[in-house]
Amino acid sequence: MSVISRRRMLKESAAVAATLSCLPTYSLFASEKQTYRIGACDWSIGHHSEVEAMATAQKIGLDGVQISLGKVENNMHLRQKEVQQAYKAAAKKYGVKVSSLAIGELNQVPYKSAPETIGWVSDSIDVAQAMGVPLVLLAFFGNGDLKNDVQGIKEVIKRLKDVAPKAEKQGIILGIESWLSADEHLEIIEVVGSPNVRVYYDVANSHKMGYDIYEEIQRLGSEYICEVHAKENGYLLGKGSIDFERVKAILDDVSYQGWVIIEGAIPEGMEMLEAYQANCQFVQSVFNQS
Repeated sequence: MSVISRRRMLKESAAVAATLSCLPTYSLFASEKQTYRIGACDWSIGHHSEVEAMATAQKIGLDGVQISLGKVENNMHLRQKEVQQAYKAAAKKYGVKVSSLAIGELNQVPYKSAPETIGWVSDSIDVAQAMGVPLVLLAFFGNGDLKNDVQGIKEVIKRLKDVAPKAEKQGIILGIESWLSADEHLEIIEVVGSPNVRVYYDVANSHKMGYDIYEEIQRLGSEYICEVHAKENGYLLGKGSIDFERVKAILDDVSYQGWVIIEGAIPEGMEMLEAYQANCQFVQSVFNQS
């Protein structure tokens, strides 16, 4: 991919500055002494689209939870005001936060083809604003995979172009998580042309694809990475292939100040609670060591 033009850089800088002024509880620029907030995906801790995720997060010792917009069978229930209130009440009760939203159902019902997903993504922006969270993860795996799908990418770009002005107006980031490389993500972002469309970076997924995750994180930086999944497949964090100390050093270097969200990382035969308490302690020791 060619280097972004000076004109685009100046345009994005102005747009980002405008966006930051209205983003709820979110900054892209690190303080002198960085403290990372640690969360987990609701589906990883056994509570996909369930408010009980907040209580479990407290037991684990997490700062927050990435919660799902919903499932097909509950019609993306977080769009309902009463469901939003239930999450807010639970967050207050258990002393944890909602870090971000996610639409995992896009893996089964693809954004690149299913008409109903246009409404899901648009509505998720309203929900994120109502919940006081800065971003929504858009998943592109399974049926929604974009790798080597030229027509699928074209349709996704079209849809993102249509919804991006709303995201910009309401100060919400849409984060793409997929099997694509950093360059492929940047190509999409360049064509969409919105500072509110960014990369949701999953270290395990990118490592599995053979990408140099350390180089990609450095290159994408806090300008393009909106949030990070700390993940291992079949191992506790720190016991697999990812060098999290190196990841942390690079995130510090690029002045990232988003959440670190734990996903996966449960060895075979280990209970979720035990695994996630260990994962949480590990991430805290690496990312928030004194």
